[in-house]
Amino acid sequence: MSNRRCPRCQSTYEAPARFCVKDGSLLVESAPQADGPGTRAAGDDGRADDARDAPAASPSDRLSDRPTALASLTGQVLDQRYQIDRKLGEGGMSYVYRATEIGTGKAVAVKILIPKLSRDPSSVERLRREATIATRLNHPNVCPILRLGETPDRLIYLVMPYLEGEPLSEHESRRGPFPLAEGIPLLVQVCQGLGHAHELQIIHRDLKPENVMLVPDPEAPTGFRAVVMDFGLAKERRAGPDVVKLTATGIVLGTPEFMSPEQIRGKPLDGRSDVYALAILAFELFTGQLPFVGKSAQETMIARLRGGPLRLREVRADLPAKLEAVISKALSVNAGDRYSSMAELGQAFEAATSPGVLGRLFRR
Repeated sequence: MSNRRCPRCQSTYEAPARFCVKDGSLLVESAPQADGPGTRAAGDDGRADDARDAPAASPSDRLSDRPTALASLTGQVLDQRYQIDRKLGEGGMSYVYRATEIGTGKAVAVKILIPKLSRDPSSVERLRREATIATRLNHPNVCPILRLGETPDRLIYLVMPYLEGEPLSEHESRRGPFPLAEGIPLLVQVCQGLGHAHELQIIHRDLKPENVMLVPDPEAPTGFRAVVMDFGLAKERRAGPDVVKLTATGIVLGTPEFMSPEQIRGKPLDGRSDVYALAILAFELFTGQLPFVGKSAQETMIARLRGGPLRLREVRADLPAKLEAVISKALSVNAGDRYSSMAELGQAFEAATSPGVLGRLFRR
């Protein structure tokens, strides 16, 4: 019986498969969909309500010997601070819950590291680094970390703002490719959020539609605001060799289908790696498919190392030639041939759909 699934295309696989052969996504444990909108998390096993009738014992009292208890914390109080409301999802490292901060009544999202990893110094260090990095972020298009907590028995968790909305991946699946009028403002907002991170010498390294939340915003031109999520793979450009050791836990750092050539090769990264990933996201946003084709994650990686992505207008001929040129430049194999910053890429996206000087004159 299949027990793992692709979070993007929902294809199912038998263990020990780890990647989807169709799109290269990291597989998660097979599960029903989450029961409502909120902070994005990879997967949901549908057991968020299992503990509704359980005794109101502290979760930390029963986690060290029962890792599966993390899947059913609804109704419990975490660390005497957070009333757990319902589970939002789970990934390879953690469970994510919607909770209420007892002191303020504020809704938050709590990301709890699974006990197995809590006992691993490298995993704990990675989570601490995630919190340290993300607490420095302060931008409307980035989701920050509010607090890093640890219970008396060393259960470690992160607290983040709870965002009503849906991941870009779900929006795409439901509505299909974006029209230019909606897609360009979204991409510019993502550029602005990542540009803020890059100014702090932080690169994301795992940009993909699942990591962009669309939050309703009546003041935004399209009615929603793009928020870049999950800086768990974020890396400071000044980071030393100790950061590399954090991969020893077996956690895949990055999503194969969105990795830049230099990331695939394990080379040093800078903000231009995020530029590349955003170009892949933009291609998919407007066409519904990826710019590199292959029968497996490995084949698509090789295609990226060799270059030669599909041209945007090969897939969708009604899109502007200028936009095709922008995405092609951002997808250059050599980082030096791409846009040098998110600000430059954002300006290029805007210019790709502007009428230009002559167009403005004719419209007068």
